[in-house]
Amino acid sequence: MSKKLVAFFSASGTTKKVAQMIAEEVKADLFEIEPKIPYTRADLDWMNKKSRSSVEMSDKKYRPEIMEKEIDMSSYDEIFLEFQIWWYVAPTIINTFLETYDFSGKKIVLFATSGGSGFGNTVKELQSSASDAVITEGRLLNCGTKQEITEWINSL
Repeated sequence: MSKKLVAFFSASGTTKKVAQMIAEEVKADLFEIEPKIPYTRADLDWMNKKSRSSVEMSDKKYRPEIMEKEIDMSSYDEIFLEFQIWWYVAPTIINTFLETYDFSGKKIVLFATSGGSGFGNTVKELQSSASDAVITEGRLLNCGTKQEITEWINSL
């Protein structure tokens, strides 16, 4: 039986609830991707071109620092990676996470929450940050109901 990890980034807490339900459903360990400097409400104002999130997303090479945590990625075969969709892709903090740990030979299944957009070019933009992993687009779980999560997990 393979060991699973649910890793997530949740700027406002909504995504965290979905990650917790998925971890419970697949009997996986839970890992929170935390920025070294937490995002404020003003940082997340996508209407303000000078907000922190807008600046980060306008430069695809930008990598926000994350809290370093000891975790043995070699003990996991499959990683469920969750985040909010920002500007039709994963936030660049997800690239930071993928570049911080070794995901060689791992299967990474993406899932996300979104205010209205889909995955866009997310897989393509993340693949270079974990080139030796197999990254697959999962599903948007905006409602995050137990039934929706169970159905999705059973479909994998």
